[in-house]
Amino acid sequence: MSFVFSTEEFTALLVLSTAASFTPGPNTTLSTALAANQGLRSAMKFIVSVPVGWGLLLAICMAGLGNLVLAVPLLRWVILLGGTIYLLWMAHRMWQTRVMATADESRLNISFLEGAAIQFLNIKAWMLALSLVAGWVAGKEDALERCLVLLPIMMLFGFVSNLTYALMGSLLRQWLLQGARLLVFNRSMSLALVMTAAWMLQSNL
Repeated sequence: MSFVFSTEEFTALLVLSTAASFTPGPNTTLSTALAANQGLRSAMKFIVSVPVGWGLLLAICMAGLGNLVLAVPLLRWVILLGGTIYLLWMAHRMWQTRVMATADESRLNISFLEGAAIQFLNIKAWMLALSLVAGWVAGKEDALERCLVLLPIMMLFGFVSNLTYALMGSLLRQWLLQGARLLVFNRSMSLALVMTAAWMLQSNL
């Protein structure tokens, strides 16, 4: 790997990947809530869909198409508003979930395609992808080799971070069965999504 990235470049990449992936956000909030309400097995569909969608988004940016997000203000607003509306919709569904359910019964059920698609509605994901391309790929003679190393690393971080949060959610599952704990938990997760949506919107105005 040293022939692709220098030690300094690779260290910086790992630091950025860790900070970007493990900081609480919409994906990790949903992974936690899905595992707490449905169990880890049911949440795996979403957990796997996140790195797949993120990988596709990053690959698009590596191909140069991501620059359209910056070049065309309307596209940027479509992504921003679409992501905000989706997060608020999920927050509403989560707020109303009062009992644990199976994947088929839950208000929080998210299909694999839906989980992958919502990555494209996260304006911060677009900005991160463009930053990665600008800092580690663009203008490099070995750009293709760098892409082939960078892409699986970022997808792995996306998978591990969401799996970690989901494990924490699943460990709370039995504890949440008592009294109104699940309702309080879900409404806390709902508020976290609302705050994330508000932060995304405010920071991009």
